[in-house]
Amino acid sequence: MLVQQIYAQMFGQLAPSSDVDQAVVEEAMLITQGMDTIDARIREFAPKYPLDQVAKTDLAILRVAVYELTIKKTEPTKVIINEAVDLAKEMGSERAFAFVNAVLGAIVQSKEYTHTDSNTST
Repeated sequence: MLVQQIYAQMFGQLAPSSDVDQAVVEEAMLITQGMDTIDARIREFAPKYPLDQVAKTDLAILRVAVYELTIKKTEPTKVIINEAVDLAKEMGSERAFAFVNAVLGAIVQSKEYTHTDSNTST
């Protein structure tokens, strides 16, 4: 539902429909507020793909996942990536899952990535 809300906002539909959970609306607002930072991360790790040429569904999935990985940081990294890849397989373009996986994998492998998973051993 969150990806759908972000997708709708990308097309100028700012008011959510009445069946959208308020928590989803609030989270979508947080993603929208952090869009410059989120998009900068996507551009950094997918420099060959201008955002205006990425399918809107794929971009919405990436924006939610990058937000969850780099800003929200409450879910384990593997869960975020797996959910994003599954959504890309279900909703995205033909090879979206590979693109989403590659971008998120590059972010996680970067030196700047600081997400600490509660299920990893030290």
